[in-house]
Amino acid sequence: MKFELPENSKMLSPDFTFGVATAAFQIEGANSADGRCESIWDRFCATPGKVLNGDDGIVACDHYNRLEQDLDLIKELGFDAYRFSIAWPRIEPAPGQWNEAGFKFYERLIAGLNKRGIKPYVTLYHWDLPQYLQDKGGWVNRETAYAFAAYAEKITQRYGNTVTSYATFNEPWCSAFMGHRFGGHAPGYKDERLTFQTAHHLMLAHGLALPKMRNNAPDAEHGIVLNFTYAYANTDNIGDLKAAQFCDEENNHMFLQPLLNGSYPELVFQKHPEWLPTMMPEDLGIIHTPMDFLGINFYSRTVVRESTTGDYESVDQDAPKTDIGWEIYPKAFTDLLVNYSKRYPDMPPIYITENGAADNTPCEDGTVNDVMRTQYYADHLIALNNAIDAGVKVKGYFAWSLMDNFEWAFGYSQRFGIVHVNYETLERTIKKSGYEWQRFLRERKT
Repeated sequence: MKFELPENSKMLSPDFTFGVATAAFQIEGANSADGRCESIWDRFCATPGKVLNGDDGIVACDHYNRLEQDLDLIKELGFDAYRFSIAWPRIEPAPGQWNEAGFKFYERLIAGLNKRGIKPYVTLYHWDLPQYLQDKGGWVNRETAYAFAAYAEKITQRYGNTVTSYATFNEPWCSAFMGHRFGGHAPGYKDERLTFQTAHHLMLAHGLALPKMRNNAPDAEHGIVLNFTYAYANTDNIGDLKAAQFCDEENNHMFLQPLLNGSYPELVFQKHPEWLPTMMPEDLGIIHTPMDFLGINFYSRTVVRESTTGDYESVDQDAPKTDIGWEIYPKAFTDLLVNYSKRYPDMPPIYITENGAADNTPCEDGTVNDVMRTQYYADHLIALNNAIDAGVKVKGYFAWSLMDNFEWAFGYSQRFGIVHVNYETLERTIKKSGYEWQRFLRERKT
C-alpha cells in the first residue's frame, strides 16, 4: 500500500506543497501557563458529560514544552510545510491585553520552522475562543467579529511575512453547527436561530480581518479553511435528490457561497426564513473580500434521503469506515472538488488543509502497523490527483494529523496521527503511515 502517483502528476512538482497539520488546543497542553486565559474548550471539558471519559486539554501532547522535539519530527518526516493554529487565549488573555509570552512562543515556533526549511501555515482560529468573549455572547455577539479582526491585526503585525500563509478560520461550520445547533462542541448550544447568526458573524469576522492581514503581511497568502462533507442522494427518487441538494446548500454552500459570490444560498432561507441572520447591508460585501486561497478539509461523504420529520435524514452505509465511524469513500473527494470548481469558476487556488483517518491500531513493541490509515492516504492521494487532472487548481495537501491528540468531544479515544503518542509517557513513535509519508516525500525529491 505505497503512496503512488502517475509520473506526470502535478502533485510531484516541486511547486506542490505537502504538509502536516495540528491545532493548538489539541496538542499544546499548558493551558494555564505563561498568562494563557481560559477558553471555551477548557470550560466545555470541565462540564460533566460533555467530553468522553472527562478528558481535557490540560496536558494533551505537551507540545508547548516539547516544541523543538516536535519540529525536528516534522523535519525528519520530510514535509514541506506545517499547518498549526495560534491560541487566541495565549495572545489576548483579557480584552485589549496583549501577552508577550504568548507572542514569543509562536515566534519560536515560526522561527524554528523557517530555520528547518519548513513553511509555516498559520490558522488564527481553531475553535478556542477566550471564555471572556463567550461570557458576552461569543460568536452570537457581533462584537466578537470586531474583536477577532483586532486579534488578527496584532498577529500579522507581529509575524508579518515570516509566515507563508494565514487562514482566518478553521471549519466555521463546526463552530456554528456543532457548537450551537447540535451541542457537541463548545459552547454546547442547541438553537437553530443562533446557529445561523453565529455562522454569519464568523464569516463577517473573516471579511473584516482580511484587509488588515494583507496590509501587514503582503507577501503571505491569506484565506480561510472550510470543511465539506459531500452529500449524495440515497436513490434517484426526486425527494431524495432534493434532500441531498438541500443538505449540500445548508452545510457547505452556506459558507462557500457568501465568500465567493457575496450571497447566501436562497434555498436555505426560502425554506426556513426564521433562520435568516440579522445583518447590516454592507456585511455580504465585506464577507466577499477576495482571497488568495481556499483551504478544504475532507474526510468522508454523507448519503441522505427524504425525511418526513425534517429536511433530510442520513442513511448509514454498509461500507468500510474509519474507527471514528466515517465512511471511506475517496470518489467523493474527486466529485466534490470537480463539482464545486464548476459551480464557482472564480474559485481561488485550493489547498487540501486536512485529510486523514482515525485508525486506533495500538503501539506494540515500538511499532504501529496502521494499515487502514496508510491505505486511506494512498487512495485519497489518487482521488485528489484525479481532480487535478480534471482541471481543479490545487496547490498543496496537508495530512491530518502530525500526532495523536485530543479529538474534541471524543477526548483521547480517537487517533488521527501519523505519529503515535503514549499519553502516559508522552513518547512519540512514528507509525507505518508516517514512514510511508517519509518514503514518499523523500523519493519525490529525488
